[in-house]
Amino acid sequence: MTQERKYIISENYKRITEKIENAKLRRDKSITGEVTLLAATKTVDPEDILFAIQELGLPAVGENKVQELLSKYDQLQGKAPLHILGHLQTNKVRQIVGKADMIQSVDSLRLAEEIGKRSVAAGVVTDILAEINIGREENKTGILPEQADEFTSALEEIPGVRLRGLMTMAPICSKKDEYFKYFCKTYEIYLDILRKKSHNIIESVLSMGMSDSFEAAIEAGATMVRIGSAIFGPRIYL
Repeated sequence: MTQERKYIISENYKRITEKIENAKLRRDKSITGEVTLLAATKTVDPEDILFAIQELGLPAVGENKVQELLSKYDQLQGKAPLHILGHLQTNKVRQIVGKADMIQSVDSLRLAEEIGKRSVAAGVVTDILAEINIGREENKTGILPEQADEFTSALEEIPGVRLRGLMTMAPICSKKDEYFKYFCKTYEIYLDILRKKSHNIIESVLSMGMSDSFEAAIEAGATMVRIGSAIFGPRIYL
């Protein structure tokens, strides 16, 4: 890893963390708490990820695909929590249970039940987030907003999984205010669920906002943002 590459990642990381802190200051006073920066590391070299963890203090890492997380697992294991962010097929669950610290993209009871079954067999409990399709987009996964209460209640009954909160991907917007609108709607759902299930959800997570929208997400109440290219630069597809 070159010194130039280290410098670029360091400067990007510093800029992002400053923006996170400034966005927190702009939140409504009723919104409190810390914001976890999760690096979305699709196509990012493990050496770059380790540098960000060990030298810059990156607290969490997320991969979209099971195969890519597995390919980096030996190098990243124990260095920072590892999350699955992308759509997870049920036939891939057995490969990832016990390796992923959290699965953020749980969008069906069938998937949750498979995670639970595999987790029980492995003697672990897997943290999960319920994915909300806040923009009602047909080309995206996730449950509809009005299904959130019933869906999260059902998740709590599945052995082997532990519901920690919600995740969403907002539609692509041209303005910050448009993102903010979607994130505020998700935050309202999140608060409603916490009020009803506060006895069960410990250290709750609201994961929303990416490189182009994380500031709006934080202002709306996100507790975790998923940032990739703004830290590591444009993704390189081979």
